[in-house]
Amino acid sequence: MNKTAAALIIGNELLTGKTQESNLIGLARLLRSLGIVLSRVVLVLDDKTTIAKEVSELASSHDYLFTSGGVGPTHDDVTQDGIAAAFGIPIVTEPTLEKMVRNYYKGNVNDGKLRLARVPEGARLVYATSSPWPVTVLKNVWILPGIPEIFRMKLPIIQEHLGTGTSFVTRSVFVKMEEPDLKNILDGLVRGHPGVEIGSYPAWNNPKYHTKITFDGKEQEAIDRAVEELLGRLPKSEPQWME
Repeated sequence: MNKTAAALIIGNELLTGKTQESNLIGLARLLRSLGIVLSRVVLVLDDKTTIAKEVSELASSHDYLFTSGGVGPTHDDVTQDGIAAAFGIPIVTEPTLEKMVRNYYKGNVNDGKLRLARVPEGARLVYATSSPWPVTVLKNVWILPGIPEIFRMKLPIIQEHLGTGTSFVTRSVFVKMEEPDLKNILDGLVRGHPGVEIGSYPAWNNPKYHTKITFDGKEQEAIDRAVEELLGRLPKSEPQWME
Protein backbone atom coordinates (compact mmCIF):
# COMPACT_ATOMS: atom_id res chain seq x y z
CA MET A 1 0.00 0.00 0.00
CA ASN A 2 1.21 3.48 -0.82
CA LYS A 3 1.78 5.88 2.04
CA THR A 4 -0.66 8.80 1.97
CA ALA A 5 -0.24 12.45 2.87
CA ALA A 6 -2.37 15.55 3.30
CA ALA A 7 -1.38 19.20 3.25
CA LEU A 8 -2.93 21.93 5.38
CA ILE A 9 -2.13 25.34 3.93
CA ILE A 10 -2.75 28.17 6.39
CA GLY A 11 -2.99 31.91 5.88
CA ASN A 12 -5.48 34.76 5.63
CA GLU A 13 -3.29 36.33 2.95
CA LEU A 14 -3.86 33.34 0.66
CA LEU A 15 -7.64 33.31 0.97
CA THR A 16 -7.89 37.07 0.46
CA GLY A 17 -5.68 37.04 -2.63
CA LYS A 18 -2.94 39.17 -1.09
CA THR A 19 -0.36 36.43 -1.64
CA GLN A 20 -0.18 33.64 -4.19
CA GLU A 21 0.30 30.16 -2.76
CA SER A 22 3.53 28.62 -4.07
CA ASN A 23 4.54 25.92 -1.59
CA LEU A 24 2.18 23.15 -2.62
CA ILE A 25 3.77 22.39 -5.98
CA GLY A 26 7.19 21.78 -4.44
CA LEU A 27 5.74 19.55 -1.73
CA ALA A 28 3.64 17.60 -4.23
CA ARG A 29 6.61 16.96 -6.51
CA LEU A 30 8.78 15.86 -3.61
CA LEU A 31 6.19 13.46 -2.21
CA ARG A 32 5.65 12.02 -5.67
CA SER A 33 9.37 11.32 -5.95
CA LEU A 34 9.24 9.56 -2.58
CA GLY A 35 6.33 7.33 -3.59
CA ILE A 36 3.92 9.07 -1.20
CA VAL A 37 0.42 9.87 -2.48
CA LEU A 38 -0.70 13.42 -1.70
CA SER A 39 -4.43 12.75 -1.56
CA ARG A 40 -5.92 15.86 0.04
CA VAL A 41 -5.14 19.58 0.36
CA VAL A 42 -7.05 21.99 2.62
CA LEU A 43 -6.63 25.78 2.69
CA VAL A 44 -7.80 27.61 5.84
CA LEU A 45 -7.65 30.97 7.58
CA ASP A 46 -5.41 31.74 10.54
CA ASP A 47 -7.97 30.48 13.03
CA LYS A 48 -6.94 28.23 15.91
CA THR A 49 -10.24 26.35 16.14
CA THR A 50 -10.38 25.65 12.41
CA ILE A 51 -6.75 24.54 12.33
CA ALA A 52 -7.30 22.19 15.26
CA LYS A 53 -10.32 20.61 13.58
CA GLU A 54 -8.53 20.05 10.28
CA VAL A 55 -5.35 18.74 11.92
CA SER A 56 -7.34 16.24 13.96
CA GLU A 57 -9.14 14.94 10.87
CA LEU A 58 -6.23 14.95 8.42
CA ALA A 59 -3.63 13.51 10.79
CA SER A 60 -5.92 10.61 11.71
CA SER A 61 -6.80 9.73 8.11
CA HIS A 62 -3.34 9.99 6.48
CA ASP A 63 0.12 8.62 7.17
CA TYR A 64 1.58 12.14 7.10
CA LEU A 65 0.23 15.66 7.43
CA PHE A 66 2.26 18.64 6.29
CA THR A 67 1.25 22.12 7.42
CA SER A 68 2.43 25.32 5.78
CA GLY A 69 2.20 28.77 7.34
CA GLY A 70 1.34 30.43 10.62
CA VAL A 71 4.50 29.61 12.60
CA GLY A 72 5.95 33.11 12.94
CA PRO A 73 6.00 35.51 15.91
CA THR A 74 2.93 37.67 15.27
CA HIS A 75 -0.69 37.63 16.49
CA ASP A 76 -1.97 35.71 13.46
CA ASP A 77 0.61 32.93 13.70
CA VAL A 78 -1.58 30.38 15.50
CA THR A 79 -0.68 27.15 13.72
CA GLN A 80 1.34 25.75 16.62
CA ASP A 81 -1.53 26.53 18.99
CA GLY A 82 -4.05 24.88 16.67
CA ILE A 83 -1.95 21.73 16.36
CA ALA A 84 -1.49 21.56 20.13
CA ALA A 85 -5.24 21.95 20.59
CA ALA A 86 -5.89 19.13 18.12
CA PHE A 87 -3.94 16.73 20.34
CA GLY A 88 -5.02 18.23 23.67
CA ILE A 89 -1.52 19.28 24.73
CA PRO A 90 0.01 22.60 25.81
CA ILE A 91 2.49 24.85 24.00
CA VAL A 92 6.00 24.96 25.47
CA THR A 93 9.30 26.65 24.70
CA GLU A 94 11.67 24.15 23.12
CA PRO A 95 15.14 24.61 24.73
CA THR A 96 17.19 23.77 21.64
CA LEU A 97 15.16 26.12 19.45
CA GLU A 98 15.40 28.86 22.06
CA LYS A 99 19.18 28.51 22.08
CA MET A 100 19.28 28.63 18.29
CA VAL A 101 17.12 31.78 18.22
CA ARG A 102 19.32 33.49 20.82
CA ASN A 103 22.50 32.57 18.94
CA TYR A 104 21.06 33.77 15.64
CA TYR A 105 19.87 37.15 16.88
CA LYS A 106 22.83 37.65 19.27
CA GLY A 107 21.97 40.47 21.65
CA ASN A 108 18.89 41.59 19.71
CA VAL A 109 16.43 39.12 21.28
CA ASN A 110 12.94 40.01 22.41
CA ASP A 111 9.73 38.19 23.30
CA GLY A 112 8.55 38.25 19.70
CA LYS A 113 11.63 36.46 18.43
CA LEU A 114 11.51 33.95 21.25
CA ARG A 115 8.03 32.96 20.09
CA LEU A 116 9.83 31.19 17.24
CA ALA A 117 10.86 28.56 19.82
CA ARG A 118 7.26 27.69 20.76
CA VAL A 119 6.17 24.14 19.88
CA PRO A 120 3.47 21.71 20.97
CA GLU A 121 4.63 19.71 23.97
CA GLY A 122 6.23 16.43 22.92
CA ALA A 123 7.23 17.63 19.45
CA ARG A 124 10.61 16.52 18.16
CA LEU A 125 13.15 18.35 16.04
CA VAL A 126 14.14 16.65 12.80
CA TYR A 127 17.43 17.63 11.17
CA ALA A 128 19.20 16.99 7.89
CA THR A 129 22.75 17.51 6.73
CA SER A 130 21.60 20.19 4.29
CA SER A 131 20.13 22.57 6.88
CA PRO A 132 21.15 23.71 10.37
CA TRP A 133 17.54 24.60 11.21
CA PRO A 134 15.25 21.62 11.95
CA VAL A 135 11.64 20.86 11.14
CA THR A 136 9.28 20.50 14.09
CA VAL A 137 7.34 17.23 13.97
CA LEU A 138 4.54 16.17 16.32
CA LYS A 139 3.50 12.55 15.85
CA ASN A 140 2.85 12.40 12.05
CA VAL A 141 2.42 16.17 11.60
CA TRP A 142 5.30 18.00 9.91
CA ILE A 143 5.08 21.70 10.79
CA LEU A 144 6.53 23.86 8.02
CA PRO A 145 6.84 27.64 7.55
CA GLY A 146 4.80 29.52 5.00
CA ILE A 147 7.54 31.78 3.62
CA PRO A 148 8.35 30.10 0.27
CA GLU A 149 12.13 30.55 0.50
CA ILE A 150 12.25 28.96 3.95
CA PHE A 151 9.68 26.30 3.02
CA ARG A 152 11.92 25.15 0.16
CA MET A 153 14.86 24.92 2.55
CA LYS A 154 12.90 22.38 4.63
CA LEU A 155 12.08 20.01 1.78
CA PRO A 156 15.48 18.24 1.82
CA ILE A 157 14.83 17.38 5.48
CA ILE A 158 11.61 15.64 4.50
CA GLN A 159 13.39 13.89 1.66
CA GLU A 160 16.18 12.64 3.90
CA HIS A 161 13.83 11.22 6.53
CA LEU A 162 10.97 9.88 4.41
CA GLY A 163 12.85 8.87 1.28
CA THR A 164 12.68 5.12 1.72
CA GLY A 165 9.77 4.31 -0.59
CA THR A 166 9.67 3.51 -4.28
CA SER A 167 9.31 6.56 -6.48
CA PHE A 168 6.49 6.89 -8.97
CA VAL A 169 7.35 6.50 -12.65
CA THR A 170 5.77 8.92 -15.12
CA ARG A 171 5.59 8.89 -18.91
CA SER A 172 3.76 11.35 -21.12
CA VAL A 173 2.47 11.13 -24.67
CA PHE A 174 1.52 14.27 -26.63
CA VAL A 175 -0.92 13.97 -29.51
CA LYS A 176 -2.74 16.22 -31.96
CA MET A 177 -6.10 14.50 -31.35
CA GLU A 178 -8.69 16.42 -29.35
CA GLU A 179 -9.46 15.02 -25.91
CA PRO A 180 -13.12 14.08 -26.71
CA ASP A 181 -11.93 12.02 -29.67
CA LEU A 182 -9.66 10.04 -27.36
CA LYS A 183 -12.37 8.99 -24.91
CA ASN A 184 -12.99 5.46 -26.18
CA ILE A 185 -9.27 4.77 -26.47
CA LEU A 186 -8.60 6.05 -22.94
CA ASP A 187 -11.55 4.14 -21.47
CA GLY A 188 -10.09 0.94 -22.90
CA LEU A 189 -6.66 1.73 -21.49
CA VAL A 190 -8.05 2.40 -18.03
CA ARG A 191 -9.95 -0.92 -18.04
CA GLY A 192 -6.96 -2.87 -19.31
CA HIS A 193 -4.32 -1.36 -17.02
CA PRO A 194 -5.82 -0.98 -13.52
CA GLY A 195 -2.39 -0.59 -11.92
CA VAL A 196 -1.55 2.49 -13.96
CA GLU A 197 -2.95 5.94 -13.28
CA ILE A 198 -3.88 7.46 -16.63
CA GLY A 199 -4.65 11.14 -17.06
CA SER A 200 -5.49 13.34 -20.05
CA TYR A 201 -5.02 17.10 -20.21
CA PRO A 202 -6.18 19.29 -23.10
CA ALA A 203 -4.04 22.14 -24.38
CA TRP A 204 -5.88 25.10 -25.88
CA ASN A 205 -4.28 27.05 -28.71
CA ASN A 206 -1.08 25.03 -28.60
CA PRO A 207 0.35 24.59 -32.10
CA LYS A 208 2.36 21.50 -31.13
CA TYR A 209 -0.27 19.26 -29.48
CA HIS A 210 -3.88 19.21 -28.33
CA THR A 211 -3.82 16.55 -25.60
CA LYS A 212 -1.21 15.37 -23.12
CA ILE A 213 -1.74 11.82 -21.82
CA THR A 214 0.14 10.79 -18.70
CA PHE A 215 0.89 7.36 -17.22
CA ASP A 216 1.86 7.03 -13.55
CA GLY A 217 2.70 4.05 -11.40
CA LYS A 218 5.48 2.27 -9.57
CA GLU A 219 6.13 -0.51 -12.11
CA GLN A 220 8.02 0.58 -15.20
CA GLU A 221 6.95 -2.46 -17.20
CA ALA A 222 3.25 -1.87 -16.50
CA ILE A 223 3.55 1.73 -17.64
CA ASP A 224 5.47 0.76 -20.75
CA ARG A 225 2.74 -1.74 -21.69
CA ALA A 226 0.04 0.90 -21.29
CA VAL A 227 2.00 3.39 -23.41
CA GLU A 228 2.58 0.84 -26.13
CA GLU A 229 -1.12 -0.03 -26.22
CA LEU A 230 -2.01 3.65 -26.58
CA LEU A 231 0.41 4.06 -29.46
CA GLY A 232 -1.06 0.98 -31.11
CA ARG A 233 -4.60 2.34 -30.79
CA LEU A 234 -3.84 5.76 -32.26
CA PRO A 235 -4.45 6.34 -35.97
CA LYS A 236 -1.31 5.65 -37.99
CA SER A 237 -1.34 9.20 -39.28
CA GLU A 238 -1.56 10.70 -35.79
CA PRO A 239 1.66 12.61 -34.92
CA GLN A 240 2.87 12.12 -31.37
CA TRP A 241 5.93 12.32 -29.18
CA MET A 242 6.80 11.11 -25.70
CA GLU A 243 8.59 12.19 -22.56
